[in-house]
Amino acid sequence: MFKTLDRYIIRQFLGTFFFILVVIMLIAVVFDISEKTEDFAKMSATTREIVVEFYLNFVIYYSNLFSGLLIFIAVLLFTSRLAHRTEVIAILSSGVSFPRIMWPYFLAATGLTILSLVVNHKVLPAANKIRLAFEERHIRVTYHVDQKNIHREIAPGRIAYFETYNAEHRTGMRFSLERWQGDSLVEKLSADKATYDSTNGSWHVQDYLIRSLAGADEHIRQGSAMDTVIPLKPSDMGQRWETSMAMTDSELDAYIAEKNAQGDDSSAPYLIEKHQRTSYPFATYVFTLIGVSIASRKVRGGTGLHLAAGVGLVLVYIFMMKLTTVAATNAGMDPFLAVWLPNILFAIVGIFIYRRAPK
Repeated sequence: MFKTLDRYIIRQFLGTFFFILVVIMLIAVVFDISEKTEDFAKMSATTREIVVEFYLNFVIYYSNLFSGLLIFIAVLLFTSRLAHRTEVIAILSSGVSFPRIMWPYFLAATGLTILSLVVNHKVLPAANKIRLAFEERHIRVTYHVDQKNIHREIAPGRIAYFETYNAEHRTGMRFSLERWQGDSLVEKLSADKATYDSTNGSWHVQDYLIRSLAGADEHIRQGSAMDTVIPLKPSDMGQRWETSMAMTDSELDAYIAEKNAQGDDSSAPYLIEKHQRTSYPFATYVFTLIGVSIASRKVRGGTGLHLAAGVGLVLVYIFMMKLTTVAATNAGMDPFLAVWLPNILFAIVGIFIYRRAPK
């Protein structure tokens, strides 16, 4: 049964959080509209499409993205006010222990964590799919991807290679297609240039050479141009990394498995997205622990000092999150560890600060 203290803290915690969330989202929408006014004037989208397809999903995405930071700020503001009015001291003097004060905070944090998990796994992929589709139609007319040294196993024993690939023109340079039987190379197609033809789904290769190997015998054919149909599409080369945010959990797992089967080592951002959908909501507990532990102590400077210390810690957390994700993407760090490591380290910091909080 909730007591008066529990209801008071939960109401103030959630009320402060949702008030800050609404204010920040209103500001974000106003700034985004001012930035895209010229784009909106040029595009063919209706007002309903802009509001429903773009800004409604825009708010869902950024509300979830900034929820951890806003929860932290809400805890700092509310608890700092309690400490400044000496209410924390009064509660402790009445015989209520500090862990007991933390109880309603963590009840509210649990509700927000569950809400964030549901949004991350169920609501956000569909919202991002609509938002990104709107951007592709009206804001990003063409997406540019330039990649080098692309290897794809398009079928068992069939390996395609591009030295460079330009997504805008759907063209790859220094193209080769190898067919293997066991450990033996039986055929290799080499071409200076390969362009995807969307009308029939084939690749048009230029200045090609085909080597066919049968034991010690070798047969060579060459020509200026030909079409070849292979199970390889431009979308298999590269796409906006944001597309991972528009995938459901099952689609994300299938895409990662497909990339691994093709020998594609670019699946790290998708693994990061997969693990972040669970790890980021659980950061709510870490932010709540640190926020209450910092703001419950009455100090000179009051709320301003608490906010400064809290925002500094959040910036360090964000920097560490970016550092570990870059390490996972470019340096081979395990994506699961990269995503959870900041939570683990800051949980340790939170426990240390908690132990020094007024009891």
